[in-house]
Amino acid sequence: MKTILTFTACAAAVLALGACQPKPAASKGTTLPAGVKLNTDLPTDEFMGHMVDPGAFMYWKGSGTEVTEKGERDLAPAPNDQEGWDVLVSGATILIAAGNELQLPGRTRAPEDHWIKYAQDLTARAVIAREAAEKHDKKAVFEEGAKLYEVCVACHEEYVIQPGIKANGPAKGNPLPAWPADVQKKIDAYEKSKAAG
Repeated sequence: MKTILTFTACAAAVLALGACQPKPAASKGTTLPAGVKLNTDLPTDEFMGHMVDPGAFMYWKGSGTEVTEKGERDLAPAPNDQEGWDVLVSGATILIAAGNELQLPGRTRAPEDHWIKYAQDLTARAVIAREAAEKHDKKAVFEEGAKLYEVCVACHEEYVIQPGIKANGPAKGNPLPAWPADVQKKIDAYEKSKAAG
């Protein structure tokens, strides 16, 4: 449950990223080969929601444990489950590419040096996370997933949370989105069994 809460909070911050920021200005000092055309028109919240989030959750869903009323369950693929490990490798690969794309002219935010550092950190951490998944090292996958999460949290704090508080004041009510239906069903069942004693 703790893992689910942590990752849900991260997802909420990711989804809010584009909504709190104006259209980015082009990067200064970046030189591209003649004839190269980049399309960075996709809003940041959509880029996060359709590239970064899926990559992160592909990776995170294969690490750690899930605790339910039935007990604890290991989320890592079995050592010989190559398909399961490939999902983690794919998730990390998506994050490597996402960190690179976040540095493209037209995709950055001010202060640009901080944005570039977070994007580079995302790629660097994702490279190490990918290596852990390729080795089928569930302990390293969990640890590297946590380090990826720390990069997300630090970036969201600067580019989502603080600008949101500055613009709108502290959040009122419950700012988190509703749980996915399958997770809410599990929460309801757990609460019901807990109440029954």
